Amino acid sequence: MSSRTRRNVIQVFRYVISVVALLFFLFPILWISLTAFKTPNEFLTTPPVWIPRSPSLVYFKHVIQTGGPKALANSFIISTSSTALALLIGSLAAYGLARYKTGGDNLPFFILSQRFMPPVAVIFPFLLFFKTLKWMDTHQALILIYLTFNLPYAVWMMRGFFLEIPVEIEESALVDGCSRFGTFWRIALPLVTPGLVATGVFCFIFAWAEFFFAVALTRSNATTLSVYIVNFFGKMMVQWGEVGATSLLAMVPLFVLSFIVQRYLVRGLTLGAIK
Repeated sequence: MSSRTRRNVIQVFRYVISVVALLFFLFPILWISLTAFKTPNEFLTTPPVWIPRSPSLVYFKHVIQTGGPKALANSFIISTSSTALALLIGSLAAYGLARYKTGGDNLPFFILSQRFMPPVAVIFPFLLFFKTLKWMDTHQALILIYLTFNLPYAVWMMRGFFLEIPVEIEESALVDGCSRFGTFWRIALPLVTPGLVATGVFCFIFAWAEFFFAVALTRSNATTLSVYIVNFFGKMMVQWGEVGATSLLAMVPLFVLSFIVQRYLVRGLTLGAIK
């Protein structure tokens, strides 16, 4: 077998593996999305019904009538606010760690280690704290908790991106009369925009999909989508149509967000990988 033929075989093999992996990971998404349009007698049939014979929007109607839009709005407000705060505070902290070597080499990893803390270890102190502040079932309670868990990740990620920026660029700005904060805001931050977007996407996804704190700290006013969907899982039956409709409702914003920032996302994930 010639080297060219071998390369072609390897390329075809890679394509086949990629397609199989893509189908494997996309199948659950496709299945639950199609479930939102099936009739009840098509949910658990043998053989399974792949394509709904009579697509219906009745489950979406039920989700809208039972508080789905409110849960969607709560998720959006909480996720967006906690992500924005994490990026704002995290980028400032990361810049200090990258440029001033604050805390030496150990402090950055110590900050990241706070992200490893199991949520169950801090839920009771948070419950007492928010009960005292009368913040139970409020947006600010979840925003503060998600900020607490997103911030170490944001600091660690942004520090790595700032380290990739040549110091000489900032020194030139300082010589031209720019302040240190001006250098950060006008020079460093625009250069790490792809990394900022990539970090923000992951922080947003964590806040959007988080369940443990949301179910413990909310009742009705600040219920998020991850908690709202539990209402359709009963002891005797599962309302698969409503589960599919709510799941689709929860996935669409993430797909739209990823599509909008895909150019920055790819650059951010590969920033610093190629010298």
